[in-house]
Amino acid sequence: MEHHFAGPRYTVGIEEELMILDASTLDLASAIDAILGEQPPHGEVKPELLESVLEIATSPCPDVASAGAELAALRAFVSEHAASQGLRIGASGTHPFARWEDQRVVSDDRYRGLIRSLGFVARQELVFGMHVHVGMADAEETIQVANGLRPYVPLLIALSANSPLWRGEPTGLASSRVPIFRAFPRVGLPPRFHSWSDFQARVQTLVAGGVIEDYTYLWYDVRPHPRLGTIEIRAMDSQTRVEHTTALAALVVSLVKLLTERTQAGEEPVEEPWEVIDENRWLAARHGIEAELLDHRGGARRPVREMTAALLEELRPHAEALGCSEQLEGVEDLLSAGNGALRQQMVFEANRDLHELVSEIVEHTAPAS
Repeated sequence: MEHHFAGPRYTVGIEEELMILDASTLDLASAIDAILGEQPPHGEVKPELLESVLEIATSPCPDVASAGAELAALRAFVSEHAASQGLRIGASGTHPFARWEDQRVVSDDRYRGLIRSLGFVARQELVFGMHVHVGMADAEETIQVANGLRPYVPLLIALSANSPLWRGEPTGLASSRVPIFRAFPRVGLPPRFHSWSDFQARVQTLVAGGVIEDYTYLWYDVRPHPRLGTIEIRAMDSQTRVEHTTALAALVVSLVKLLTERTQAGEEPVEEPWEVIDENRWLAARHGIEAELLDHRGGARRPVREMTAALLEELRPHAEALGCSEQLEGVEDLLSAGNGALRQQMVFEANRDLHELVSEIVEHTAPAS
């Protein structure tokens, strides 16, 4: 398998899946064709599986600040273009009241093939995530860092949780997106790969068996992306506020730097049992930043807030070296003022008005001009 893990290290790319909304009803609108056309000066606007979803993607940026500025410009670009078409753009892990039965599939062979292959599982995947790509410079190093990221996935899910409603009802979960997307094959916690050759061999087994066309059909929380030369972190809900997206990106790239340096020093990634990490994924999706996650070393549970504070302390020197200390501090806002899930719950509980909730999401999606 050809790869491009050749550096530079720690470049940052961000992808966000966004909702296309009818301006009056604020329901999802199957209107991707009205949004596509002219591309922005930097980054890209792309379709996704459903016509009511669009994806914005930054170019590979040298740092988080550049990626954040480009992302804000992309949000403004699509928001302005949508408004000219009688549409609005929103960012959240789920649409609070839309129904998957009303959505149309994009006219594209890849996506139609997914429906044919996965049926209902693909049709009901009406969820919205954010992905962070971090540039890597060595294939073996990439595999070991990807392994090292696995225990941190629940913490990322807890911090980013932003989908407490589904089909017009509170679900009792901070991230409804996580269990909904879990219905897909080849999702969730990735396997631990022993080496680059092990990754290649295991992908080739699936390709040769006709199960997948290539590695991009592995939708794990963390995956090597050989074509782009990155590690891609896919575990998080789309964030309503762009500053929360950049805060999480700063956390991810600082964590990748920490784990890369440990790998270079010959340290083995922490091997936490699969069942512990998977249980923590569930606890994080259920309770968000109010969760207590299991520490396999002592069997005790630790609050997400406490674990995040300890991790931030460890990452600050790395964030400073990468020039993203300011963005990393945005994680403190998630902890103090609440993540997306807590903010959505607060707005909804005031009047139990779904239209008011989506209006609030739209208002905070486009950066202030």
